[in-house]
Amino acid sequence: MTETPNIAHWFGADLAPGESANTELQVTESYSGRNISIPIRVCRGLTDGPTVFVTAALHGDELNGTGAIRMLIDNDDWKLQSGTVLMIPVLNPLGFEQHSRYLPDRRDLNRCFPGTVSGSMASRLAKVIFDSVITQCDFGIDLHTAAVRRTNFPNVRANLEHPDCLRLATAFGCGILLHGNGPKGSLRLEATKAGCPTIVVEGGEVWKVESSVAECMTRGILNVFKELGMMDGEQDLPDSQVTLRETKWLRAERGGFMSLHVAPGDSVEKGQAIATNSSLLGEEKGRLVTPFSGIVIGMTTLPAVQPGEPVVQIGRLADPKSARRHAKQVAGDDVQRTAHEHLATNIHVTEPSEEEPNKQEPPAK
Repeated sequence: MTETPNIAHWFGADLAPGESANTELQVTESYSGRNISIPIRVCRGLTDGPTVFVTAALHGDELNGTGAIRMLIDNDDWKLQSGTVLMIPVLNPLGFEQHSRYLPDRRDLNRCFPGTVSGSMASRLAKVIFDSVITQCDFGIDLHTAAVRRTNFPNVRANLEHPDCLRLATAFGCGILLHGNGPKGSLRLEATKAGCPTIVVEGGEVWKVESSVAECMTRGILNVFKELGMMDGEQDLPDSQVTLRETKWLRAERGGFMSLHVAPGDSVEKGQAIATNSSLLGEEKGRLVTPFSGIVIGMTTLPAVQPGEPVVQIGRLADPKSARRHAKQVAGDDVQRTAHEHLATNIHVTEPSEEEPNKQEPPAK
């Protein structure tokens, strides 16, 4: 990106203050030798300010973020007063075209940053994206969903010990902040290391756009713009937010069919029944209970399990009072409450039977 007075040049598009343009970045070539590009919407404010990227479908089957970005592109009600926004609905076009998390070589693009110029296809693709987009920005928001056959309650993941990441994560306005640097080679880890503090937002399932999750994402993106002084107006934030530093997947101890007793976003207390395992004829084999109080961050959408398969991911809270406070916070925030109610309808949640089978309680850390 180069600049002349009052004109900014982004990926072949020239933008004066207050202008927006659709453009693209060539990232690789197909088997037939044709160019493969990622579409980019560039929005420029009236005055100078920070440059922020908003990306989705880094995993090509994770489309809630794609829907959220498309909603912002189609919405004329928000106005950028300062700075520049790069909105990329699909960062991984090769995976997107195949409805796949991965690239055609089965590599995970989100483990290949910052990339290399002479490595694998995934590494080269990561290098182009990193150099052309990430290093040109001051802040980043990367939108994700759960992996296949799972769903997540909307949450923000970031290195909360980094002041700017904490600032973005808090401003986004999810009720749940999950601390972590990110996996080696992930976009958020490498972008933050390179001087572009970046947060990840997780919510919902693959292969669909869920309106309640997309609404959480669009609200959060606009909240960040307001926090950075790029937009006018008050942020729409929940009354409180909870920070989690430990999560645990509760795994099936027996094979069979799981009757689930919780939904994404539920608060749970230590010893509470999470799921009951039974045969296909309803003969109960065991019951999973949570080893600590916490929040249901993610869970399976496939009730048939074998021993060792993940069922529910719990984010650990200090005590039952914290769990009850979170439940009250979700109920008091329209956006989170809607997401909680909507995601619960995608899971068949039942009450545990009064006759308690053998517990399958994993050891607490």
